[in-house]
Amino acid sequence: MIEEKRKKRKKNLRFNETGIKLALSVLDKLEKPLELLFYLMRNENEKSFVIMLLSAKNVELENIINEEKRDTDILFEMDKEKSLYALICQETKIDGGYRFAERMHGSLAKKEAQDVYSVEIEVGSSKYTIKEVTFKLIETYLKAVNDERSGEIIFHSMQ
Repeated sequence: MIEEKRKKRKKNLRFNETGIKLALSVLDKLEKPLELLFYLMRNENEKSFVIMLLSAKNVELENIINEEKRDTDILFEMDKEKSLYALICQETKIDGGYRFAERMHGSLAKKEAQDVYSVEIEVGSSKYTIKEVTFKLIETYLKAVNDERSGEIIFHSMQ
């Protein structure tokens, strides 16, 4: 009975203690790279980019991402223990990010990965703050995990 209440409460929380700590860690690791991309968007006519959070169990996710990504994509380790990585795909729109995520899911399925979570945010303008983008990314990821949406590609666009 108590365990059922705890599970139900967990599903209703967007940011519990673990989520808040993860959000702060992700913000800390992505703030400077995102500042550079926002600068390029404002001053160098850089096009949109996609930022992704990916996690998977029972595989070497970092190696698989490195095999699939382009030279212009930037990989960041968010939490090695949880096998959580962020990938920034420069000059990419949501459809390109989605195709990349499909390739990743295919590669992960071949390697029999478990608990694959993939969320992506297309950032099409610099009108949002870095914190808003980062927190939306984390919120989307945590909701996917809480809703047990393993194997799905979840995306949002921030224009």
